[in-house]
Amino acid sequence: MRFEVIHEDKKTGARVGKLYTDHGVIDTPCFMPVGTKATVKGLSPEEVHETGAQILLSNTYHLYLRPGHELIERAGGLHKFMNWNGAILTDSGGFQVFSLSSLRKITDEGAEFNSFIDGSKHFFSPEKSMEVQRALGSDIVMAFDECTPADIDHEKAREAMERTLKWLDRCSKVELKPHQMLFPIVQGNTYEDLRRESAERTIPYAKCGIAIGGLSVGESAETMYRMLDVLEPILPKDQPHYLMGVGTADYFVEGVARGVDMFDCVLPTRIARNGTAMVKEGFMTIRNAPYAEDFTPIDSECDCYACRNYTRAYIRHLIKSDEIMGGRLLSIHNIRFLERLAADIRQAIMEDRYDEFRREFIAQYEG
Repeated sequence: MRFEVIHEDKKTGARVGKLYTDHGVIDTPCFMPVGTKATVKGLSPEEVHETGAQILLSNTYHLYLRPGHELIERAGGLHKFMNWNGAILTDSGGFQVFSLSSLRKITDEGAEFNSFIDGSKHFFSPEKSMEVQRALGSDIVMAFDECTPADIDHEKAREAMERTLKWLDRCSKVELKPHQMLFPIVQGNTYEDLRRESAERTIPYAKCGIAIGGLSVGESAETMYRMLDVLEPILPKDQPHYLMGVGTADYFVEGVARGVDMFDCVLPTRIARNGTAMVKEGFMTIRNAPYAEDFTPIDSECDCYACRNYTRAYIRHLIKSDEIMGGRLLSIHNIRFLERLAADIRQAIMEDRYDEFRREFIAQYEG
């Protein structure tokens, strides 16, 4: 695995790159659709591929609980199991453990938690997370970290940062499969000094990529951008920077301007199932009454399967009737929207006009 910077925008420093993996080359900046349980909910791998997606994210915690990492390894690994020929990144399970606040206990040894499926007790150490991800066979393996909410004090944020660094050292000692690469995660909450320190102490473990965790967990957009501004000059320039759990269009555009190369989020498919489409003006709630007799596509400029074949009125009918097809069509559109946005961003960077592109996009999005 290696990363190549193709071009940097002369004004903003935003860059276009290529991340080479055993399962294909990923053009960056990129958006990674989330297939938590080895599927992007409601869509086939072929449909996801048609959106332009080059890499998917799956979740260690969920696949460990069901169907089990040993079974997936016997099936030939996650790529074969889910019939996805592109690259796969697996989250370590740290965020899911964090989100189970009432069902887990965290110590320096790891995290003890109760299964959300049957209540059974489990224990994830850094070594266990690596063991599971090694069995899954993903291309990019995320270090086991402690994610924290946005409102904790400095002392607790430091404690979590130190634990994440200790866990990272233990993760780095576990041998992965030859095609796999470990991405360490920078933490530090919303404190500039902790973010700097975390980055400086994490970078020695970064061989071909580094992640920024613990953002988009309740803090304001301004705070998130400030943390990215702090990290941008520190993070290695010859590696991709992955901002975890971020996938709205404005965060994508602003993140790229601050040196981010990779994004993921469940938002596009989650809001699709609730009847909402992503468009350049923000969000379009198609389930609302004004679209009942609107016989135009979701977006006349979009080339996705949904926009080529169906109208807002029809998709609204499906959503209001609780038909699965409605959420599927909007999911296809929303992922394609972000993949088209990624392609437009790459083109603007290559033409050294990213600052203009960003200002115009944000003005339309917020307007």
